[in-house]
Amino acid sequence: MTDIDLTGVFPAMTTPFTPDGRIDHDILAQNAQRLETAGVSGLVPAGSTGESATLTHDEHIDVIETVIDSVNDVPVIAGSGSNSTREALNLSERAADAGADALLLISPYYNIPEQAGLKDHYRTIADAIDIPQIVYNVPGRTGTNIEPETVATLASHRNIVGYKAASGDVGQISSVVEQTRSEAFSVLSGDDILTLPICGLGGSGVISVGANIEPAQTTAMVGAAVSGDYDRARNLHYQLAPLFEHLFVETNPIPVKAAMEYRDYGPGTLRPPLTDLSDKHRKRLESILDDLDADREMALAGQTEVI
Repeated sequence: MTDIDLTGVFPAMTTPFTPDGRIDHDILAQNAQRLETAGVSGLVPAGSTGESATLTHDEHIDVIETVIDSVNDVPVIAGSGSNSTREALNLSERAADAGADALLLISPYYNIPEQAGLKDHYRTIADAIDIPQIVYNVPGRTGTNIEPETVATLASHRNIVGYKAASGDVGQISSVVEQTRSEAFSVLSGDDILTLPICGLGGSGVISVGANIEPAQTTAMVGAAVSGDYDRARNLHYQLAPLFEHLFVETNPIPVKAAMEYRDYGPGTLRPPLTDLSDKHRKRLESILDDLDADREMALAGQTEVI
């Protein structure tokens, strides 16, 4: 197994679609390059933010391959989870064969396995595929919570090297950090707004939606936090907090797709059943983006701290 450093910011990439719903691989490549240039630590294509639930398996792998082919130095962590262990294993094998550096595996959704089933699911994939793997806990989407004790058990597997925490339960995340401290294991925030407190508990970074829009600032915030400069980290957190909060005012990735379009990073097209961001929320989002742009212009003019 090749080691991977899970410190920093790993944007959960959106998948750009043409107006007729096809994947726009040119814009996908441009976004991968833009994010790498901004200094992120890695890229995460074909996850929830990438609308993986509406991609065919072939499209899923095509997205991963495009991102891999577009970057130079940053690792690519491929979303390859499913509610079927057999299907997740197949997608994971294909992603590894495509050249993914690591895998992000959402816990099985809808069928709601018990903790024993979750352990078997992750171990089956980790036993079969010799690249680093990240357990992804997001009960709001899956209907299942991976208990801290289950994570601690899985962390002893040599190929299971990290945990994406998107439960919103800081106490539970603290317990995961505490129970895995003796392992070579990283805890990553899966909620942008909780990244700073999770880093304070011992987390190493974030798999981020907001970093699609503000990669350099998000990277600066996490860098400050993991280095112990909490004054700077808090300052950056509060600058970014309105964006982080508003990107979840409707189902992800509806708001971030609208933000990508407003910033001219690609079309805001979503695949059904997702719908466009409401006008009410769009106006507020655009105001937040305008404020961030104004702050950046002031910083470049030397009127405020450069962030």
